[in-house]
Amino acid sequence: MGALHAQRRHVLILGPAGVGKSALVEHLREQLSLLVSSKSAQLGGICEGLEPQLGLTPAGRKLLERKKRLREALGAAGKVVVFDGVGWTTPKLSSFFESVAERGPVWMCVRSEHPWDIGHFWPLLARFARVEVRPFSLSETQVLIEAAVQAGGMPPEALGVVGWLQRRSAGNLLVLRELFAELATRKYDLASPQALQRLDLDRRILEVFPSKRASL
Repeated sequence: MGALHAQRRHVLILGPAGVGKSALVEHLREQLSLLVSSKSAQLGGICEGLEPQLGLTPAGRKLLERKKRLREALGAAGKVVVFDGVGWTTPKLSSFFESVAERGPVWMCVRSEHPWDIGHFWPLLARFARVEVRPFSLSETQVLIEAAVQAGGMPPEALGVVGWLQRRSAGNLLVLRELFAELATRKYDLASPQALQRLDLDRRILEVFPSKRASL
């Protein structure tokens, strides 16, 4: 990614939901001085996310005015602009992305590059380099768990259920993080299959009802 940044290339960061695209961007954000829009499904969300980073305020302006001002400010900033959470692009949203890309390098985080998924921006993807974020392999999951155990954030017994954690998460970073958060509570007897089932059930409940964490 550093080389693509230095070359000022447009980049398409590909991967399924929860695989770690946003985590990758956050990891690179400070060292590469990126401008990041974390909610890029609509122009309003893009303006709200990027305006503070550029010292801009809405000041009662209409969305069309904010969009034009933001586009000019992004071009003047000269930094790589990351649009995270891009889904189906409407003609207006696609036109905005294109106009920003004409002024400087753009990175886009997407789940798919198929035209039926990404929408009207699809014809412009030929300009973009591809970086695919893949799910963790078994060995990568094991390294992650070993580091967490060594740091004291997870019970040593977790090393005995690495295979189960890999199968349950399919290597998805978001699911792994949720399972790790539950394991960190140290309330599960990992030698018991029933405890593992409860662990996964608790994770699923918290995925849907995050406010229940304190009561579980």
